[in-house]
Amino acid sequence: MSTPDRAVATGLPPGIAEAREELTPMLSQYADLCAAHEDALVLFQVGDFYEAFCEAAAVVARVCEVTLTERSDSTGDYPMAGIPIDNAAPYLESLLDAGYRVAVGDQVEDAEQASGLVDRAVTEVITPGTVVEDDLLEAGTTNYVAAVAAGGEGAGGGSGDAPGSPPVGLAAVDVSTGECLVTSGDRDAVAGELDRIAPAELIAGPDAPAFEPPDAENGWTVHEHDPEVFERRAATERLEPYLPAPDRRFDADAELRAAGAVLAYAEYTQGDDGPLSYVTRLRRYDPRDRLRLDAAAQRSLELFENRGLGAGDTLFDVLDETSCALGRRCLERWLRRPLVDADAVRSRHDAVGELADRTLVREGIADALGAAYDLERLVGRVSRGRADARDLRSLHATLAVVPELKATLAGAEGANGTDGDGEPDRPRTDHLRDLRDRLDELAEIRELIDEAIATDPPQEITEGGVIREGFDDDLDALRATEREGREWVADLEASERERTGIDSLSVGHNQVHGYYIEVTDANRDRVPDDYRRRQTLKDRERYVTPELKEREEEIVGAAERADAVEYELFADVRERVASETERIQGLADALAELDALASLAAVAVEGDYVRPAVVDDSDAGVEIEGGRHPVVERAEESFVPNDADLPRGSVAVITGPNMSGKSTYMRSVALAVVLAQTGSFVPAQAATLPVFDRLFTRVGASDDIAGGQSTFMREMSELTEILHDAGPDSLVLLDEVGRGTATTDGRAIARAAVEFVHDELGATALFATHYHGLTDLADDREHVFNLHFTATREDGDVTFLHRVVPGASSSSYGVEVAELAGVPAPVVERSRSLVAAAERDPSGDGAASGGDGSESPDAPTDEGAASADEGESGDVSLREFLAEEGVGDDGDVSVNGDGDVSTGADGDRPTDAGARDRTPKDGSEVGGSGADPTEAGGDEADPTETGGDEADPTETDDLGADAERDLAAELRDLDLARMTPIEALNALHDLQSRLDDGG
Repeated sequence: MSTPDRAVATGLPPGIAEAREELTPMLSQYADLCAAHEDALVLFQVGDFYEAFCEAAAVVARVCEVTLTERSDSTGDYPMAGIPIDNAAPYLESLLDAGYRVAVGDQVEDAEQASGLVDRAVTEVITPGTVVEDDLLEAGTTNYVAAVAAGGEGAGGGSGDAPGSPPVGLAAVDVSTGECLVTSGDRDAVAGELDRIAPAELIAGPDAPAFEPPDAENGWTVHEHDPEVFERRAATERLEPYLPAPDRRFDADAELRAAGAVLAYAEYTQGDDGPLSYVTRLRRYDPRDRLRLDAAAQRSLELFENRGLGAGDTLFDVLDETSCALGRRCLERWLRRPLVDADAVRSRHDAVGELADRTLVREGIADALGAAYDLERLVGRVSRGRADARDLRSLHATLAVVPELKATLAGAEGANGTDGDGEPDRPRTDHLRDLRDRLDELAEIRELIDEAIATDPPQEITEGGVIREGFDDDLDALRATEREGREWVADLEASERERTGIDSLSVGHNQVHGYYIEVTDANRDRVPDDYRRRQTLKDRERYVTPELKEREEEIVGAAERADAVEYELFADVRERVASETERIQGLADALAELDALASLAAVAVEGDYVRPAVVDDSDAGVEIEGGRHPVVERAEESFVPNDADLPRGSVAVITGPNMSGKSTYMRSVALAVVLAQTGSFVPAQAATLPVFDRLFTRVGASDDIAGGQSTFMREMSELTEILHDAGPDSLVLLDEVGRGTATTDGRAIARAAVEFVHDELGATALFATHYHGLTDLADDREHVFNLHFTATREDGDVTFLHRVVPGASSSSYGVEVAELAGVPAPVVERSRSLVAAAERDPSGDGAASGGDGSESPDAPTDEGAASADEGESGDVSLREFLAEEGVGDDGDVSVNGDGDVSTGADGDRPTDAGARDRTPKDGSEVGGSGADPTEAGGDEADPTETGGDEADPTETDDLGADAERDLAAELRDLDLARMTPIEALNALHDLQSRLDDGG
């Protein structure tokens, strides 16, 4: 939506503003509503339509694809467009998708009783994050609006708060269900929570940092709102109806202000009728109490969205065997925020295990919950006074399944106090026993609805037929009067035909003239004297008699009074139900959890999952036997399972052919952790797993052009977050780090990153790469080991076995994969010849000529040949410069604990292994602080060569002595030990560039 469109469509349209002093009363009323809602497009009820005028009408016509008409009166002509009230949902959805907030101006007065202009008021403001209508919400989902506020004092709840830095408060509320969450942390922690909560809409306080969604197309919309609601005093007053002493309930001032602001916004969108009484579950939480999965991890593990070509199932799709919307929403919440408490994880596993073992109980639960409606949204509508009679019958139907569920959980279908398997007639696990105790039958509410509300009531609650006969004596008397009157009218036609002898005489009724007796002109002379003419038509007359008139007044009066009494009775029943909101919400929580557990149990049985042993020992690692990817195995005819044995704090360097299954293997390990900590069994033959606190992924290639990020920049951004935030209790997945840049740079970044994860972070990591030179890290780092995926080559054909085994791979089979993908044969053959030339001449000379005298491409070999970027420049390398300075020819270059450059004394240039074994004065290894400045990814390069072309030994003479000394001094002064890998690489790159430019 363009800014000009928003400016003219929201608030007071310019065309209305210009003629405001001359407008008719109705358009003046429209103008007043528009002026009071400057941030919304106002839809104004006129009869059976919602109308917009002038510039707003043009937008409605375009977005909703309706006809733009015109309203003319004595003051002028006004463009007009409208949508039908009884089918407004699809049009409202179009306006929301286009980025508009919609203020609905309803008639709040009966038009027949109005003495003049019908009164209208905005009854709700529909926004992406505050939608409550079922027609605009997907069943079983959450729909949050969030608010962020910065500043104030407090400890905050997120990790990584800088000392003394004020936290950022975050509050989110689902207006359709009443759930409200509050937390705080530094900016990065709050950004991670926003990724996890995934609100539809975000409002920000005046000083809050900007938060952009990871997916600009499908992420949250950011709206401004009254900054005063973020002030501490206003927020405290707003929160007082929701919880006592709100200023003592939060850890940070920013939390209080965010919570007050988001509830103020929610009240505003629901008509500003006061507190939302159904928001009773306002919970403050610490993000560290759950396994933290940022947007990158959720995206790469495809937990909720599969973005591949021909996108298919996600992990949530695999797990979702829920029977009702409550369970689906609960399961999604669990998967977004897995547990980190080992006892809580094991408790869920106990419940899933019992339901997996007791087939009849599990199936009975699923059958019963299949009849349950969405209690959370139902009670929300009841509390807001917007529930109709059908909503109450849906509530009754859901309450009716509770006794059945309790009996099913007790195994009541068995005889002699046992279930069908001869087990005691009660849940075996504490978790299920607790759930059974929480199943509140709410018998008095169920009986009230059953006694009061008709079994199949109409949708309208003001036109009768809602209250069951026998519930109220006065209503029954009015109905009897109305019924007797209608029966008398029904008999009138026969008696009048007999009395008058007019066989064509008929008795009818319409809304304008009421009851009448109709006689054709041909029989007019036979009309009795007591008939009084009521209406003349073309060929007939309509009459009324005194007795019919009297009966009509009785019928109409009784009907009108009955409708009014019915509405009062219905409103009273609805209010009595609303008074039990908290109990109904408690029942909803129990039903949701039971459904989610039954779903996990069903998936475990159908998918042959195993219960993992969860170990809360800080030294425990990942042990999986016969692990499978839960999504991929459903899409493939066969799946090769693999084992995983990852000691705590170890790094597995995984090599192997393209398409061999490296990424699938890494994801399957990560998904096993996510599943286990969610409470699910895992797809494996056996598994022993620790409890991780964070899971990071750098997997896949994608860019963010709109955000100004190339593929490589996005990769580096994700890597930066991992290297800053991961710790000993984190699981890290790194796939093809460094592939988006020149080979030398990429290999150096990859090596430095692995060394940093191993030496500094101590995280458990899986690292997949095609830089085969990195496999020698296993020789130098105690907790680094190699894995590779196997393949066979026979008669030129390659077969991928998809089996992981210890050790390093010898080839990536890239040319063979290119051939399988359909790359033209000449390209494939040329590629083979270049690879063959490189293998014959590992020094690079053969590859440089391409085997036929042509110039070499950038084709790194397993031995780590230099990149073509270096070969084509002919510039002096940093290694050569150091050699010229006398710190390379006689010995190696290392960086000691103080960041100084020192030289070896063995007289020979060190090998890569020797460089890796160097230890600075403080005992820490060089690799933990960044890449060795003498290495490019750990592979030795001949200092006399650059890309296969012999370097001119006189080139360094062009550097002045002063420049040489300055660069050497700067290099010695670099504090590489305290730099991040990226900072170290950037510093060395800068020195190299200056060296290339002649100092």
